[in-house]
Amino acid sequence: MRIQLNRAHYPVTVLGPGRRIGLWTQGCGIGCPGCVALDTWAPDPATEIEVADLVSWCDSLLDKGVDGVTISGGEPFDQPEALAELVGRLRAWRAGRDIDLLCYSGRSLSVLRRRFPHILDQLDAVVPGRFVAARAPGLKWRGSANQLLVPLTPLGHRRYDAEIEREADAARLQVAVTGSTVYHIGVPRPGDLDALEDALARRGVRYREVSWRS
Repeated sequence: MRIQLNRAHYPVTVLGPGRRIGLWTQGCGIGCPGCVALDTWAPDPATEIEVADLVSWCDSLLDKGVDGVTISGGEPFDQPEALAELVGRLRAWRAGRDIDLLCYSGRSLSVLRRRFPHILDQLDAVVPGRFVAARAPGLKWRGSANQLLVPLTPLGHRRYDAEIEREADAARLQVAVTGSTVYHIGVPRPGDLDALEDALARRGVRYREVSWRS
C-alpha cells in the first residue's frame, strides 16, 4: 500500500504532547479558506511512499525518544485505505510502548464516526473540524475555536483529557530546515506567519514562495 506524503519530520513538539513524529499527507479535497498549507492541497502521485517504508522510518527514530505520532495534511482521510493501513501498522509497531497516535481532519466528528469508524478505532485521539479563519485562534493544538480535541482510547484520555479546554501555549510554531526549504510546523495565530516573514526580511532573508498565500 502506498500513501501520498507531503513530508515527515522528527521531532515535532507543537502538535501534541512530548517529542513526536509528524506525518503530513498530500492532497486535500476540503480546502478551508485561510489554510496555511496550500502546498498540501493538490494530490500528487509523485509523492507516494510505501506505508511499510514510512513505518520503518518511524522505527529508526525510537532510540531518540518518541512520545507520539501526529498525522496531518492535507486531509489524511482523503486516502482512507492508505490511512487505515498506516494507522494499523503504527498500532502494531508501537505495541508495548507508550506512544499515542493523533490525527487531524477537516471533516466533522460525526462524519468520521459514520464513514471511518475502523480508522478511529486505531487512533488514540483526533482533532476534527474545518479550519474557520473567523474563529481563529483555537485552543491548544487547534487552529480555530470550532475544532475539537477528542480522546478515543484510555491512552488518549491520559494524554489529552487535561488539554481539551487549555489555551494554546506561547510557543505555537517550530522551524525546520531542509536544504533551502524552511518549514514552519504548528498552529499559527492570525498574522504570525506574515510577522515572521517581515522579521526575516528585515534581516535579509526572503522567501521565494510561501505555502500560506496562493
